[in-house]
Amino acid sequence: MIKEKIQQLAKEIFNDVVANRRHLHANPELSFHEQETSAFVARKLDELGIEYQKMADTGLVALIKGDKPGDQIVALRGDMDALPILEANDVPYKSKNEGVMHACGHDVHTSSLLGVAKILTEIKSEFGGTVKFIFQPAEEKLPGGASLMIKEGVLENPKPSAVIGQHVMPLIDAGKVGFRAGKYMASTDELYVTVKGKGGHGAQPQQNIDPVIITAHILTALQQVISRFADPKSPSVLSFGKVIANGATNVIPNEVYLEGTFRTMDEQWRAEAHVKMKKMAEGIAESMGGSCDFNIMKGYPFLINEEKLTAQVRGFAEDFLGKENVLDLDIWMAAEDFAYYSQVADSCFYRLGTRNEARGITSSVHTPTFDVEESALEQSVGLMAYIAVKQLGN
Repeated sequence: MIKEKIQQLAKEIFNDVVANRRHLHANPELSFHEQETSAFVARKLDELGIEYQKMADTGLVALIKGDKPGDQIVALRGDMDALPILEANDVPYKSKNEGVMHACGHDVHTSSLLGVAKILTEIKSEFGGTVKFIFQPAEEKLPGGASLMIKEGVLENPKPSAVIGQHVMPLIDAGKVGFRAGKYMASTDELYVTVKGKGGHGAQPQQNIDPVIITAHILTALQQVISRFADPKSPSVLSFGKVIANGATNVIPNEVYLEGTFRTMDEQWRAEAHVKMKKMAEGIAESMGGSCDFNIMKGYPFLINEEKLTAQVRGFAEDFLGKENVLDLDIWMAAEDFAYYSQVADSCFYRLGTRNEARGITSSVHTPTFDVEESALEQSVGLMAYIAVKQLGN
């Protein structure tokens, strides 16, 4: 059976996949700068005899067509970029690029996709249809590599009936995967706000227009956008993580600078909230004698897993890994640019468990101590290869 063949091949290529992952981990590159990573992927595809084309500068798209008759097309996506984080792990494959780290598992995603390509090349004679491989840059930085690749036609010529992606999750034990049908991850917008007043001596507030006090009112009032305007059944988050009032104990500054994020799972409400936040902040500032520049950088849309496709893919996962190793996921208010694919094509984005408490591999993504239990790479490549051939109707 094809399942057993894939499982055996996943075992056979495991060491190669780990080696590729470690090479990528040791040589991380930031979003939109994945030149060496792209070249590495290209070399590996050349070794497999797989043709590819460049897209979005550092992105690559490749096709593997089965030898059997079949006109179905499925796309698999893996992202390639790293984060501006100084790695704190003491491992042989520690980042060589100081201040840059694969702290979100994209090294796992890319090496896994290369492993899937190797497996499917080996079993071309046993399936029909076409698998499109999307090696995507810049998931971590707006506007997101997915949006650029879509604009350049990654979902055309040929057009896939489904797009499937996976992401590491250190909350789930290695050997297990997680799924959620429907709305899964949030949209994300970046907020950049400058509250302006008139600075001066802290002992003479009557002579000033205090932007710190104005900012305090704005921060408190803006939470009403969530608590009083948002539908309680639709998750929304508004958080400010940076507030700079560069005065002193007795110096009121001229302005206060804020940075924050707004996230939700409803595109209509998202647009309405933008208007409400801006109008509220500007109105409060004006009423207190100051002014407010409220700028919104619109980010990724919310991610939705198509119900029927997700049920099918989950079924394939249960068949491949066993039902006991397939978990239900809750909504996740983080964001992912895979959401762009999900907005224009039937998509499924699932989670790959990478946790191993016995070895202390428990750190969250986006932290200096993030790492993965590498045994998960065997399930990663095997499962994705199996999902692909089954989704093609084999």
